[in-house]
Amino acid sequence: MNQRNVAFRTAGHTRGPITRLASPGDAGELIKPFVFLDRFHLPVGDGGKMGMHPHSGIATITVLLDGAIEYRETTGAQGVLRTGGVEWMNAGNGVWHDGGPAEGESALGFQLWLALPPEDENGPCDSRYLSSDQVPSVGPARIILGRHGDAASPIQPRASLSYLHVKLADGERWTYTPPAGHTVAWVAVANGALRSGRTTIGRELAVFEEGDAALEFVAEGASEFVLGSAVKHPHDLVTGYYSVHTNAAALAQGEQEIQRIGKQLRAANLI
Repeated sequence: MNQRNVAFRTAGHTRGPITRLASPGDAGELIKPFVFLDRFHLPVGDGGKMGMHPHSGIATITVLLDGAIEYRETTGAQGVLRTGGVEWMNAGNGVWHDGGPAEGESALGFQLWLALPPEDENGPCDSRYLSSDQVPSVGPARIILGRHGDAASPIQPRASLSYLHVKLADGERWTYTPPAGHTVAWVAVANGALRSGRTTIGRELAVFEEGDAALEFVAEGASEFVLGSAVKHPHDLVTGYYSVHTNAAALAQGEQEIQRIGKQLRAANLI
């Protein structure tokens, strides 16, 4: 069986409890529509709070590996996400949200940004929150977005992509065969390490050569990671401070909506 080799890897940049593994200006160009990835380990208390902030043109996907986080959005959605839970927030034309560890809890996980296609980047915002038992599994893989094997996530973006959360025991082998057309593929390790071909992948982001071949892994120690594959996003990444769009006009429209919502929040003393 042919296998793709690792073409790029990075340990990212760590600042406090957050390690930034990909941004639209660096590795995000290699793995788009996945354009931004943080691994976080937020401490107990207010030190891990994000504060109310805006987005447009993207969806944010949070996979909580351990702990509990509170969330609040200008859509009216709010609550607590616990270990194994998943947040999907499609910012569309603009939304503000806040989050951080729930009272007395820490939080370990990944937050991903997904670049939206032109049909959705200035559309309505919406969100879904899944508890651990609502996320389907095939073997060691939980399907966060898209499909894998015979299972499908309750969250199905317009773009053709899959996003999985996988746990392997020491020495366990696992092969991922991407759907047709998924030439983009990457992994990011939270714990342990993975051997893929001649490469050992530690707590880092590894991007595979573009192609259609399977990805083969052997766990070195008990290992936990996320994996993404997709049809490559064919559009430019036009960025604002909290936004990613496909063109300047779409970005300007999203930023205008962000400013409008921000004025309402300030008037209500919410930011």
